[in-house]
Amino acid sequence: MERLFCLPAWMSLIYTLDLIGTFVFAISGLRLAAKKEMDLFGATVVAFVTAVGGGTTRDILIGSTPVSWMQDIAYPIAILAALPFTLVFKKYIVNLKRTFFIFDTIGIALFTISGMQKGLMFDLHPSLAMVMGMVSATVGGVIRDILCNEIPLIFRKEIYATACLLGALVYYLLDAYSSLNSNYSYLITVSVIISIRILSIKFHWSLPKMK
Repeated sequence: MERLFCLPAWMSLIYTLDLIGTFVFAISGLRLAAKKEMDLFGATVVAFVTAVGGGTTRDILIGSTPVSWMQDIAYPIAILAALPFTLVFKKYIVNLKRTFFIFDTIGIALFTISGMQKGLMFDLHPSLAMVMGMVSATVGGVIRDILCNEIPLIFRKEIYATACLLGALVYYLLDAYSSLNSNYSYLITVSVIISIRILSIKFHWSLPKMK
């Protein structure tokens, strides 16, 4: 019997993180679509582009085609699974700004790692692999916000893309210069990105404005 799920060549934990990030980002897209009172089709489209927009952009930039979600049915399934999950837990997800922040932050943390790993797998310079991690983490959210007529988070005062870049740098340093098990490097990186996002909101950190 032919297998529907084909594990990518990189490490299974990264694959798992990528699927979790896809599911989480789809929920963030559905949450915003529901807030805008879209129908089920519109909400599903928003969820889809939110979940795979960053990874698709990354894969096109590095020449990895067909893009990852087109080679593995697990990604569309993860996105579609987010729809009934969101409907069942709608009252806990749709109207809570804190919930949206949590899902979005977890999503960018997971996608930063998986995006950077894929960049390194394609022999990109580490600095460019970090950028690919940021692209994976942020572009889907940009498309989501544009479709929902919102100012993209990446263009607001919040520390957002910068958190991804700093997290990617931490991951690279741990991977290249420490003897830590890679699983601990993943956990530390995710914790760093989430912590930066939380602290930046709590203490109103932002980058200097252009004057």
